[in-house]
Amino acid sequence: MADLSNLLFVFLAGLLTAMATGLGALPFLLVDEVSDRWNVALWGLASGIMLSASTFGLVTEGLSTGRPLGVGVGVLAGAALVVVAHDFIEDSRVNPKQYEEAGYRKLVLVLGILTVHSFPEGVAVGVSFADLGLVGGVDVLGVSVPLLAVFMTVAISVHNVPEGVAVSIPLRALGVPRWKLVWWSVFSSLPQPVGAVLAFYFVRVARDLLPFGFGFAAGAMVYLVLSEFIPEALAAGTGLPGEGRRELLVGLAVGIVVMVPLAFL
Repeated sequence: MADLSNLLFVFLAGLLTAMATGLGALPFLLVDEVSDRWNVALWGLASGIMLSASTFGLVTEGLSTGRPLGVGVGVLAGAALVVVAHDFIEDSRVNPKQYEEAGYRKLVLVLGILTVHSFPEGVAVGVSFADLGLVGGVDVLGVSVPLLAVFMTVAISVHNVPEGVAVSIPLRALGVPRWKLVWWSVFSSLPQPVGAVLAFYFVRVARDLLPFGFGFAAGAMVYLVLSEFIPEALAAGTGLPGEGRRELLVGLAVGIVVMVPLAFL
């Protein structure tokens, strides 16, 4: 079972990844915009890290805890969640400028849209903490934390930095004050700690479904990379030589290499 202290620990890990989104807004406190070259490279880096962490971390861990069928079904279910989330988001566009004058009902709508967008990232964090407190982890503040959880928390945090940039660009263009960009960037990822806690509780209570949980998180993350992160990078690089493909490939390669040690730990 998952006791309250473990739930709190996972919530704080998810909150850390959400706070990392605010880092993407910090450059706008000094400059009006981030160069397209850096934007593409950051999206590539985030994509490489997530693909590597999902494959070498989540899928490998899932296969070691159960049968391939359970992992495969989870991968398909995770991808399906992202497809549904994308459809919902497309039908529920919200003008970022309205954030500043939003009433209670508008904020509830905005939070709902952000939830289906960032929830899978929180799920990936929560599932990776399945063995929290058990023997064989890394000691963090007196708690045994699975090595996979450390890598996934770092991976999602790094991914959230360019996401913070992506959130800040339209808000800045619409005249939102610079000092508020950090807040709105973090706000866009607040569903992640909630998703992390729910996923962690699920896999701790239903241990037999752990392979499905690992597959679900991996499927959601891989599909997010293919359907959102890479297209976002290519869109940002349309004005660069080669349409930014070189920067994207370099970022991808660096991200994958950084996370390759997962395959050997």
